[in-house]
Amino acid sequence: PGDDLRFLDWKIYGRLERMFMKLFLEEEDLRVQILLDASRSMAFGEPEKILYGKRVAAALGYICLSRMDSLTVHAFSDRVVASFGPMRGKLNAARYFSFLEGIEAASGTSLLKSFKASACGGRGRGIAVIISDFYDFAGFEEALKQLFAADYEVLVIHVLSRQELEPDYQGDIRLQDCELDLTTDVSMGKNVRDLYARTMTAFCNGLKSHVVGRGGSYLLASTENPFERLVLDILRRRGIVR
Repeated sequence: PGDDLRFLDWKIYGRLERMFMKLFLEEEDLRVQILLDASRSMAFGEPEKILYGKRVAAALGYICLSRMDSLTVHAFSDRVVASFGPMRGKLNAARYFSFLEGIEAASGTSLLKSFKASACGGRGRGIAVIISDFYDFAGFEEALKQLFAADYEVLVIHVLSRQELEPDYQGDIRLQDCELDLTTDVSMGKNVRDLYARTMTAFCNGLKSHVVGRGGSYLLASTENPFERLVLDILRRRGIVR
């Protein structure tokens, strides 16, 4: 009682004289949002983190377009500086690659302002892929909260260079913050290197714990590893490639 008679299967009724309803499974387009860090710190490393990040974004974005998923990409630093989409369809791949090619690392970092703007632009559930080194003096907790609160499935790709993960500096050196132009003199001995290693590990583990604890996924990506392998790993984690 109450079912729509338009969905009765009259052929089955004619054979069995019993009423059966036709059921339909509505397929929704997958909405994918890629947030690419284009702050000045991403210009560090060999290869530069920004180049590595653009390659990962290009591969993931192409797969989304090929699958007819809805793709939106935001490049950000201290704010969202460039956007692509929403687009779908492989015919938009050339435009997408051209968009990525034009992105350059500049300015400082504001994860909160950038993620808040990205979350406000979303409509309903979707996937948010963040490609960033997450260097922000304000932290990442409140920024990530914007995406989780907007009901995104969050995937963090934490991009760091080999020089950051395993620095080989020796002796007395002067370090300069590339975004804030602050400098500090350091004598790089074993104790300082060990302290740096512990601090970097704590930073990465803290980010991973925060993301995974809220139902997201975390992947540490060294620019030393081929980006193709990273993309395949991501797809396997999501069950797309088996």
